[in-house]
Amino acid sequence: MSSQRSSSVPRGDITPVQQMIASCSGAIITSLFVTPLDVVKIRLQAQRNPFPKGKCFVYCNGLMDHICVCENGISKAWYKAPGHFSGTLDAFIKIIRMEGIRSLWSGLPPTLVMAVPATVIYFTCYDQLCAVLKLRMGDRSDYAPLLAGAVARVGSATVISPLELIRTKMQSEKQSYRELSAVIQSALHNQGWRSLWRGWGPTLLRDVPFSAMYWFNYEKGKAWLCQYYNFTDPTFAITFTAGALSGSFASIVTLPFDVVKTKRQVELGELQTMKCEYSGEIITAQISLCLLSSGFLPRLIKVAPACAIMISTYEFGKAFFRRYNQKKQRVT
Repeated sequence: MSSQRSSSVPRGDITPVQQMIASCSGAIITSLFVTPLDVVKIRLQAQRNPFPKGKCFVYCNGLMDHICVCENGISKAWYKAPGHFSGTLDAFIKIIRMEGIRSLWSGLPPTLVMAVPATVIYFTCYDQLCAVLKLRMGDRSDYAPLLAGAVARVGSATVISPLELIRTKMQSEKQSYRELSAVIQSALHNQGWRSLWRGWGPTLLRDVPFSAMYWFNYEKGKAWLCQYYNFTDPTFAITFTAGALSGSFASIVTLPFDVVKTKRQVELGELQTMKCEYSGEIITAQISLCLLSSGFLPRLIKVAPACAIMISTYEFGKAFFRRYNQKKQRVT
């Protein structure tokens, strides 16, 4: 009886649907916590260097990066709202006081349309792949998280990349969702199927190495912390700590790839509106400057909390469903 049960649900009696629910819950909670940090960052950035019409900037809700195209200067866009901020804390206080607390989550709903499905695909695929690889890799099963993380990221990026490109194009050309079919047909007719994955390469350049290192170090760190504190199952604090540390390490190592990816994504977005030419030399020349001027601290501030919140809430959700299933099985 027990063998049948474990073979039908290999991941500790957690079904794929329950994994999806846990990852979806974690994605929403993560975005609610991390989005205000990026909104404040963008507002400070716009205050120092106002965004001209057609220019692009990167918006992050803690789950994935999104390219946003600046609207006309006379419009009341959230990233151009007037205000003078002396720093991050001052920006938080003034935005809440003058615009209301909801302004800290400006721009979040449209990005969640793609960020939540991408996160659900990514985490569910990782868990399923990791379980299979650990069984098949034998003595090398320690490297299963590394491989599963890389493959899962490729899969989620492949699914989401066309949607992100289409959303950017619709936003830049002021098209409604009813015109989505015409946008897709135009892209396919003019540039072929590959045009829908134009931003795929830059995304994988950073996200695949990050994902591989993150999951490998997370699983190692979680196991070590459990052993050190004599816990059979990881606690919320252990998963939070392991997620923050592994996310921090991966973000530092992949910082050069992050610079390349962001610059390339912005240029791809501006190709839709400003018809500028892509210059790989410019990006290469800017990598060292960004590393020196920005460093890894701004990226750490964004990535570490997002990784910690996402993985700890995801693991908490899985633990909840595991207990629920075990209780249900005892009753039946």
